Amino acid sequence: MQRDKFFKEIENLNHPNEKLIKTHCSYCGMQCGMNLRVNTVTNKIIGVEPRYDWPVTVGKMCPKGVTAYQQTNHKDRLLKPLIREDASLKGTKEGFREASWDEAYDLIAAKFKEMQGNYGKDSLAVFSGVSMTNEKCYLTGKFARVALGTRYIDYNGRFCMSSAAGGFLRSFGVDRGSTLPWTDIHETDCLFIAGSNTAECHPTSMFRVWAVQERGGYLIVVDPRETPLARRADIHLDLKPGTDLALANGILNLLIQKGYADEEFVNNHTNGFEETKELVKEFTPEYTSQLTGVSVEKIIKAAEIYGKAPNAVVMFARGIEQQHKGVDNVSAYVNMALVTGKIGRPKSGVATFTGQGNGQGGREHGQKSDLLPGYRKITNPKHVQEVCAIWGITPEEMPEPGVSAYEMFELMEQKTIRGLYLLCSNPAVSAPNLNFVRNAMKNLDFMVCSDFYLSESAEFADVILPAVTWSEDEGTVTNIEGRIIKINKAQEPIGESKPDWQIQVELAERLGKGKYFSHLKAARDVAEEFRSATKGGYADYSGATWEKIDKQDGVFWPCKSEDDPGTPHMFLDKKFYHPDGKAKICALPYRPPAEEPCEDYPLRLTTGRVVYHYLSGNQTRRIQFLHDMCPEPYVEVHPETAKKYSIDHEEKVRLFTRRGESIYKVKITEAIRKDTVFVPYHFGHDESINLLTIAALDPMSRMPEFKACAAQIEKLETKKVQ
Repeated sequence: MQRDKFFKEIENLNHPNEKLIKTHCSYCGMQCGMNLRVNTVTNKIIGVEPRYDWPVTVGKMCPKGVTAYQQTNHKDRLLKPLIREDASLKGTKEGFREASWDEAYDLIAAKFKEMQGNYGKDSLAVFSGVSMTNEKCYLTGKFARVALGTRYIDYNGRFCMSSAAGGFLRSFGVDRGSTLPWTDIHETDCLFIAGSNTAECHPTSMFRVWAVQERGGYLIVVDPRETPLARRADIHLDLKPGTDLALANGILNLLIQKGYADEEFVNNHTNGFEETKELVKEFTPEYTSQLTGVSVEKIIKAAEIYGKAPNAVVMFARGIEQQHKGVDNVSAYVNMALVTGKIGRPKSGVATFTGQGNGQGGREHGQKSDLLPGYRKITNPKHVQEVCAIWGITPEEMPEPGVSAYEMFELMEQKTIRGLYLLCSNPAVSAPNLNFVRNAMKNLDFMVCSDFYLSESAEFADVILPAVTWSEDEGTVTNIEGRIIKINKAQEPIGESKPDWQIQVELAERLGKGKYFSHLKAARDVAEEFRSATKGGYADYSGATWEKIDKQDGVFWPCKSEDDPGTPHMFLDKKFYHPDGKAKICALPYRPPAEEPCEDYPLRLTTGRVVYHYLSGNQTRRIQFLHDMCPEPYVEVHPETAKKYSIDHEEKVRLFTRRGESIYKVKITEAIRKDTVFVPYHFGHDESINLLTIAALDPMSRMPEFKACAAQIEKLETKKVQ
């Protein structure tokens, strides 16, 4: 308490020649509250202070958040447009020269018009990301479909949140990443967390997690690794990567058999129970243990703890979602809450740990290949008409649905897609099967990349446009809870950099589509059109004005009018979003990973994050402190596995799969299963673990299976790293 009081006093100090700009972190879905310190003489960001008035994290910040301000004025910032003069150097940092915006725009417009004239409108594609504001995400979808008229737009949420979206849509009829506010979590009686290394990936949630145990509640963790979270768990279900569906079915079977089902809730508010009950009967503790590698005793105990808990929250992240059955995994864990009736009330529900800063809002408003603003479907004529009325186009002008992110790279390789506009994403590191993806980008006739650093993906571009960082623009994002919050501008853009919404407005004018965009003169203009475009959709933001967001510390969607305070708790009325108002309990047959270990590839490879880096590492690897804390990737190996291969700690080894190989330093640890190896994925070029991962796609979400594939280790001649 004394420490908190001390920091609160520091926060309130008046510093000479400084002002504080209230905002939120640029990284993960926690969107931790912060004040950016701005020098009023230079008008430059010089530091950061935590915000104790932000109810979600209450002054907590992680190493990334503490140093996030350093990205804005970093020496690596792109300050002018770049044009590649030597196409033979694609895939490198070489061959670029500085250019004016006019020259860059003229070249882009000419090339885009030429390609579409020769090969049709769908010869162009847009690949975007969800670390942008809602307004930018919205306008990117409009730009693709109106300014370019292409069906091919998708986003990096396909590699992050798409399975959670698919599972929630199937189970509830709506996709909001959390059915309850984060301020409920520490008051529940049981947290069941699957596939989340929370202490490293969302560390500012941990004080709430620990509070559950301190109050006498329970923590159950599902993970093949003994992460910091798993070490503190009451039950650690240390399963084989890729076997979550079997585990969830096994626990659901026990919940039903042991009498923990809420029959009144199931009968009145769900469909599918009897079919699911019959399917999971075969998942006895013994059979579930055989499939997952988790002991019978742990499985039984976990079901008992969750079943008896008066209130409980099921939480999950990429560990269960980044699989070729990720949607099934999500629905299977949601089944636990539905069968026991632990949903639609405070302190109980389900939630996914959102990976990207706007992973929720970014998937709701038109960047996804089949979606329009407000989570409308592009295949629904009524939805199309509603959006066309806002955009000023006819339904006949609206392109058909496209394909998912990885499938767009397949179309690039086939020359169906010949041009790419890439923004706010780095698929040359984050996509699976990278040898294929990088070759597909190299195969493009013309590529434009908008970024504030020269990323690994930008190395394949013909034109690079300098974008701004989060602190040089304003707008809204939607955090991990479904709470719409406000990002505030702290500094004017440096150099000649511009926000992506402005780039798109100016490009649209060059493409002859200015009448649909020229009224958007400021971020606030985009925000007003964006709110109107969501009105009537499932993800209705129309009542979430910037003023209301400031007044309420954020607004939970749906928020359907300016009088509507928003919806912190979903389904309090026990009405779900399927036509009959009921949730669906899903009967889900088990499927093994797409690639199982064999004689040639006897190990299971899984990937993930570390606390010091974010996504592809394009931002965090440039921050000196974060780089120093984790300067290179490594492969975690169990001591017995290391002994089998005669491998020493910090020895370099060759790790390889059917798709590629890389060399990593070994980290010997008992925190990994004997049959599994782990590599963090934040590193580029030859160090990227996604050179090895498999592109097996979930049939619904089109999520690749990053979390499980067959691998092998080979000892190198040179043993020790110098």
